Amino acid sequence: MDIISPSIQWFPGHMAKTRRMISANLKLVDVVVELRDSRIPLSSANPEIDRLVGNKPRVILLNKSDISDSALTGSWCAYYREKGIPVLAVDCRSGKGLKSLTALVEGALSQQLARRAAKGMSGRPVRMMIVGIPNVGKSSLINRMAPSKRAKVEDRPGVTRGKQWVKLEDGNELLDMPGVLWPKFEDQLVAENLAFTGAVKDEVLDIEGLAMRLLERISLEYPALLTARYKLTDLNLRGHDLLCQVAKNRGMLLPGGDLNTERGAIMVLDEFRGGKIGRITLEKPPTKQPPQKPVRGEESP
Repeated sequence: MDIISPSIQWFPGHMAKTRRMISANLKLVDVVVELRDSRIPLSSANPEIDRLVGNKPRVILLNKSDISDSALTGSWCAYYREKGIPVLAVDCRSGKGLKSLTALVEGALSQQLARRAAKGMSGRPVRMMIVGIPNVGKSSLINRMAPSKRAKVEDRPGVTRGKQWVKLEDGNELLDMPGVLWPKFEDQLVAENLAFTGAVKDEVLDIEGLAMRLLERISLEYPALLTARYKLTDLNLRGHDLLCQVAKNRGMLLPGGDLNTERGAIMVLDEFRGGKIGRITLEKPPTKQPPQKPVRGEESP
């Protein structure tokens, strides 16, 4: 089932402006702090960020770790560290893990900070640019780290539209950027994951189809959570039948007695996004491919 077809994309004009804004302001910062969704670390990695940031020092925060699979979050952290990328699992709403951000950033900037100290410039504040896809938690990060709340927070993409500087209690500074996607989703699975987590505006999606696909995915990876939350008795069903079961068990009926699957779909997506179904991660770290044995007759002499 195609949830987002090639003809349905979400890249409004302000996102193109954000790309230009990131590029223009990189020279003002020391390090880029990229927020990703810990439930979809690969899908929430904007390839545009790689291109724009280039060789600028960068750290990754895996946000929403309170509602992701903790074992898989640990595996993702190990995966990125093995690749030499500083990474931290955090929950920006509660602030869990954020106390370690300064140390993570200073580690990534160790050589640069040493050069500053040698020149007698050790008191200069570290400037960090905050980037990520829409609805990944950048505003929550700002509000947790700033002395007073500064950023508007809503559980929908596209709330932050302009850049803003925020000074922290330790003297360091954050430059918050609006969320940005990329112009075209080439991978259908990536598009699905972004839609599931709310990075794509719901108004451009088939909500019922999206919920059906999500129920299918969860039934394969986390069947016990689905059974416990919605009292489902048979998970060996297609998405439409699973959604009908959910709507029936929750008493969601239309005036004529038919099941209100649209209401059920909205509920399923809301409860997944809010972590009410349980701790779920939709992506696993790539596994190392074992070295291939030489074909017989092609062994090295």
